[in-house]
Amino acid sequence: MLESAGVSVVGEAKDGAEAVALAGELRPDLIVLDLAMHDAPGAEALRRIAAIGPEVRVVVLTATLEENDVLEVLDAGACGYILKSTPAGELIDGIQRTSDGQVVLSREVLRVVMKRANPNHETSARSRASSECLTLTKREKDVLRLLAGGADNAAIGLELSISRHTVKQHVTNIFEKLNVHSRVEAAVYAVRTGLI
Repeated sequence: MLESAGVSVVGEAKDGAEAVALAGELRPDLIVLDLAMHDAPGAEALRRIAAIGPEVRVVVLTATLEENDVLEVLDAGACGYILKSTPAGELIDGIQRTSDGQVVLSREVLRVVMKRANPNHETSARSRASSECLTLTKREKDVLRLLAGGADNAAIGLELSISRHTVKQHVTNIFEKLNVHSRVEAAVYAVRTGLI
């Protein structure tokens, strides 16, 4: 499926130990890693891969939405967390976007991260949302919605008919106003406050 989408597959591993060994040998740009491996937990394999080549980006492909698994894998350095139930087209798109430097999380995963960040998110986030959102301009809210959906600056610019430079300035303003430091944090905010 990946090869048919133009992705060059340089290796395949049957378990975590082989994945770690191949990561060191092949130094791929991106690894798609299943969490369900019999010889080692996916997060452990991810940590070993990160130690070998921190430049290698890892997308976790899994069926689990267990909070501990999600947080452990993200903490171990995963750049993407995609559910196996994701349609093929979205899966390929997510893998390609991760390869291009974006962090890609399934919407359900964002909800898990959001819940952990604020266990009382349903009440407290909604009550703060209106006042916090007032600080964002309409255009910044549009940019935030697209950013939270996984769009990069070029795609946001194309969608909103503005330049990449203007998108970058809006993203900087959003980070400052929401006091966040990454696109993932901004996306979590957008989910938490009901913007997406």
